[in-house]
Amino acid sequence: MKTAIAIRHVAFEGVGGFAAPLAAAGYDLRYVDAVEELTDDAQHADLLIVLGGPIGADADDLYPFLKPELALIERRLVAGRPMMGICLGAQLIARAAGAALHPGAARELGFAPITLTKAGAASCLAPFADDPITLHWHADTFDLPDGAERLASTAICENQAFALGRNVIGFQFHPEANGLDIEHWLVGHTVELAGAGVDARRLRKEAAHYRKQLTRKAEVTMNAWLGQLMLQAGDA
Repeated sequence: MKTAIAIRHVAFEGVGGFAAPLAAAGYDLRYVDAVEELTDDAQHADLLIVLGGPIGADADDLYPFLKPELALIERRLVAGRPMMGICLGAQLIARAAGAALHPGAARELGFAPITLTKAGAASCLAPFADDPITLHWHADTFDLPDGAERLASTAICENQAFALGRNVIGFQFHPEANGLDIEHWLVGHTVELAGAGVDARRLRKEAAHYRKQLTRKAEVTMNAWLGQLMLQAGDA
């Protein structure tokens, strides 16, 4: 069985709607906590998913576990191993690839659309072309790594998604979020929500409203990306 390891920074942020298509594709998914020692399993897994979290991707001085995590990401980049980053995970991949990190123009928090580039419309993000609503939850952003291709943007954040090489992809937004775990997010991020003046009741209502299409887009996105990986493996 193929192995997929997801590095988790907070317990309530998992792979969400990506879990079912990963299982259907024959991946044995396992979570590892970023704050624990990252073993060779994460280096050699068939697929590594670096998840989100409420810290800065450049906050090594406050969170020393980021250094070995970045080293792991760098090793997989050098080795050309398949990898996906979501939110903080995308920022870490961008940083490991040499791109600069910086605060965004404004915080994006809630359900809102993305705009696909031409490359994005031809990528695994194709289901967002006609149904662009997704979950945003970030304040920081990053420059596009050298050699990367932009896949999606918003008015506030130019680099919402990128592809780096043939098997590395990063999402600043949360395409995995299907609305089912929203209550955990609302509790876990309650201080941030209050500080941003965002009403948890509105997010709960919107999550329920968009749940069906969010689930569909998560499944189509992951299936398409795994299909691309299979084609690339066949070409190798």
